[in-house]
Amino acid sequence: MAIAFNHTIVAARDRRESATFLTELFGLPEPKEFGHFLAVALEHGVTLDYAQVGESEEIRPQHYAFLVSEDDFDAIYGKIRDRNLPHWADPRGSRPGEINHNDGGRGVYFQDPSGHYLEIITRPYGG
Repeated sequence: MAIAFNHTIVAARDRRESATFLTELFGLPEPKEFGHFLAVALEHGVTLDYAQVGESEEIRPQHYAFLVSEDDFDAIYGKIRDRNLPHWADPRGSRPGEINHNDGGRGVYFQDPSGHYLEIITRPYGG
């Protein structure tokens, strides 16, 4: 069966701020308007479609994990540190300011402006 992930909607208090946060941190092309969304293009045609959520609406934080190369990890983690973004090595946040070395790779967690949990890893966990 040939099934591939294509897109998901990411709720944001300020869709431009959140989409731009990701593109600048990851070195991706600028987000593009797509109907009511701002689309951030990833590999293999996948997009994260940022949607504006009203002030009175709740945003339930989600988790988005990104598999990156060692060089990209260095670049992104450097930006995380340069911006003094809170980050941690584990999903519970009990190891602040650290990275993990799970499965022989590296990983780190941090949050976007809308409170979503982002993670970059250099190796898939459990692999």
